[in-house]
Amino acid sequence: MSLDAAAGRGEDVLLAHAEAALRSLGGSGDIVVTSRLGEYTRFAGPRIHQPQAIDELQLMARAVSRGGSARVATSHLDSAAWAGREAGALAKQVTGLSHREIALPGPDGVAAPAQSTWDGDSMRFDAAERGRLAWSAIQRAEQIGASAHGMLSLVVVEMAVANSAGLRRYVRASEVYYSVLVRLGAGSGYRSDVGRSLARLNPEVAIDEALADAVGSQKPQSLPPGSYDVVLGPLAVGDMLGFFGALGFAESAAGQESGIVARRGGTIVADPRISIVDDGTAPIGLPIPFDVEGVSKRRVTMIDRGVVGEAVTDLETAGRLQQASTGHAHIGREQAPAPTPANLILDAAPRSSQALTEGIERGLIISRFHYTRLIDSETSAFTGVTRDACFEIREGRVGTALTQSRFSEEILPVLSRCDAVGDTLVSQPLMNVWNGVASAPALRIRGFRLGFR
Repeated sequence: MSLDAAAGRGEDVLLAHAEAALRSLGGSGDIVVTSRLGEYTRFAGPRIHQPQAIDELQLMARAVSRGGSARVATSHLDSAAWAGREAGALAKQVTGLSHREIALPGPDGVAAPAQSTWDGDSMRFDAAERGRLAWSAIQRAEQIGASAHGMLSLVVVEMAVANSAGLRRYVRASEVYYSVLVRLGAGSGYRSDVGRSLARLNPEVAIDEALADAVGSQKPQSLPPGSYDVVLGPLAVGDMLGFFGALGFAESAAGQESGIVARRGGTIVADPRISIVDDGTAPIGLPIPFDVEGVSKRRVTMIDRGVVGEAVTDLETAGRLQQASTGHAHIGREQAPAPTPANLILDAAPRSSQALTEGIERGLIISRFHYTRLIDSETSAFTGVTRDACFEIREGRVGTALTQSRFSEEILPVLSRCDAVGDTLVSQPLMNVWNGVASAPALRIRGFRLGFR
């Protein structure tokens, strides 16, 4: 496989198979086809290994009947008609099981795909360039007695949607990703980022930073359990954003009178410096302008300067509330369909800020979290472990490296104790969310609990 400016299966091909499935439904419904064609370059220790070509495709047919719907999926385009027939047959069996009707969107008022989804210049992140970058990381790590590990990828993403109301939509998007981990003795440094444009990412600088962190984090010291002022790196902050759907910023929870939007809508839960949106047309992250139901994604403000705002919706949840869908329909692997935030952004500071370590007498820098788990969606309690390049702060200066620590905290109270925001966004994939990303800056947090006390 070779990816270039013309790479992809193509609008005509995907919509033609969507039409074939639609004709076989025998009634109302919609078809979504998602495709990922990618090249991955992995490296570890002294060598580049496991080069991969990724070819992923799914066609999902949904038949909508009176009071019910049914879905059938296939990974083969030549099974499109079969998927449509099977979905239509299943839908007849569930007719009347639900009182909710799904009103499919028509073609009127459909916006053109956002131009920010495709960057042809990113195609230069080909196998040769990825190999050069990986070999550079390997050699530079070896020069200081360290080892470098990571992954570099270039992907072409496509999605096509067709429904019985006449809607037809297609989008093609570029995707560039890198991660690099440098290990030196007991120390390590890690960087990663993902986006549509290679120009926005800077993997060369990321390698330098990971090397510096690995060197600086030698002979880590343990930290007593307690509450500390901390600077959370962008990856740590983005990790917290990944739980926002589960906290009730998806209308499937709010409609059942659970979750933050239903219980505390319009109230202050975070510092006024904190604003969090989901925006499928933003130039950051992995924007896609419409969802798997073909609905244009609307910018949804979840937290507006510390105040609880809206939840995202799909056609079913929006219909239940007699509202318009925000365009966030999603079907995760081994999950029921539910509206899901997919391009989360915590706004960065509008201009370059002073060092976030200033004003911290004794605290620490946490570059990222590991093994985070949501404990309680009602209280936003979560737990995890600090990982890679954790440093003590003394009198505003970065000092001794620290060992990993387990933490147990609550996401929204943490955001309420923020008193400074960084000016640079870093993006990371969301687990089990198709094309999902969280983008965040670093935050300074007062009183972050570490250890078990």
